[in-house]
Amino acid sequence: MKNFSIIQHKGIISDEFTSLKIPDFSSACRYISKLPYKRNSDKNNIKCVFDDFGGTCSTKHAVLRKLAIENHHPEIKLIIGIFKMDADYTCKIKNTLERFNLNYIPEAHNYLKIENEYFDFTKPDSEYSQFQNKIIVEKEIEYDQMGEEKISFHKDFLKQWIVKENIPYNLDEIWKIREQCIEDLQK
Repeated sequence: MKNFSIIQHKGIISDEFTSLKIPDFSSACRYISKLPYKRNSDKNNIKCVFDDFGGTCSTKHAVLRKLAIENHHPEIKLIIGIFKMDADYTCKIKNTLERFNLNYIPEAHNYLKIENEYFDFTKPDSEYSQFQNKIIVEKEIEYDQMGEEKISFHKDFLKQWIVKENIPYNLDEIWKIREQCIEDLQK
């Protein structure tokens, strides 16, 4: 994986990492992956993973993308992918999917693309290969698009999926089922 030294005073994220004595991108990725997986109090605040001492795939990877930009590495891309989240991916959601008679639910996930390789720093044991074969669609997104833009992309996909797959739930119902799955993941 590409590595670079973090330069102090290059930006707010660089300063957060240097204040923690984290010297380079690889170390920053390890640090971020070890933070607990949890929802942030304000995901529009780029420093929320430091303030909340944890984060989701969105906020954790947004921080790493911002760090790369601050240190002149725009080739480190932030990706949003919609994948089939099923019980094979994580058994924690099995009961919820069964209760609603769903084989999977399309979930948005964020990760990095560095050159032609993909990296997931959501948790220490996260690997792109865990969901690679389940990806339905993906696109590049920017660190400051984790709010409405990401949700809009996800909901637009779900609307199409409901119609295409003849799913017996409306968007609001599917979103609530998805929220239950996310809650299941945090247990």
